[in-house]
Amino acid sequence: MGFTTFGFTKRWWEIMARYPELPRLHNLETEELRNLYTELQRWGATLLNELDTRDVQVDSRPSTNILTAVTVTQLTNPQKGDIAYSVSSGKYKGYVSLGSETSWQNLN
Repeated sequence: MGFTTFGFTKRWWEIMARYPELPRLHNLETEELRNLYTELQRWGATLLNELDTRDVQVDSRPSTNILTAVTVTQLTNPQKGDIAYSVSSGKYKGYVSLGSETSWQNLN
């Protein structure tokens, strides 16, 4: 099941988060209440914009890098979360942090 946006069908995990918005209130009794509520709406809209911007930044980064090497010692400057297939050992290895140590660990 998907959602259609601009003629393209997207799956549920491809759609950015929807954050709640303040409802529009029309019958506020005083000018002070209307001004307060308008200011709250502006603040909320700014917050939603910041959240959406951060979502785009996070979603545009890969969750992991998958590398290929004869041995993992060939890989310079690995980052936490990197995955490498070591041809010499025939195993996938992950660069993980275990307490105070960060090193390559066998995944299979």
